[in-house]
Order: sequence, then C-alpha cells, then structure tokens
Amino acid sequence: MSLDPKLVELLACPKCHGPLEYDPEREVLRCPRCKLEYPIREGIPVLLLEEAKKYE
Repeated sequence: MSLDPKLVELLACPKCHGPLEYDPEREVLRCPRCKLEYPIREGIPVLLLEEAKKYE
C-alpha cells in the first residue's frame, strides 16, 4: 500500500517538526534530521516517538 505524496508533504516529525521522507519498500517515514523511522501500519503512519526507531 502506498501513501499519497500530498499526505507525506503535510506530515512532520513529531520530535523536530521537520519534513519526513517516505520509503515505500520498507513502509516507513524517515526523518533525516533526527535519524528516526516511523512505521506505517495498514496504510496509516504511526507518528509516535515511542514507535520510532533509529537508523543510520
């Protein structure tokens, strides 16, 4: 399932309020500033800091 690009433009990182990048292969939204990934479950972005994971 893919996210609408317009929706991705509206979403922001809950930690730094910066823009997010969508990775359709991994089904995550990434914050390049915080180096956090937020999961997408059943087509719904889960933008909770408790659910975020660090990435390199």
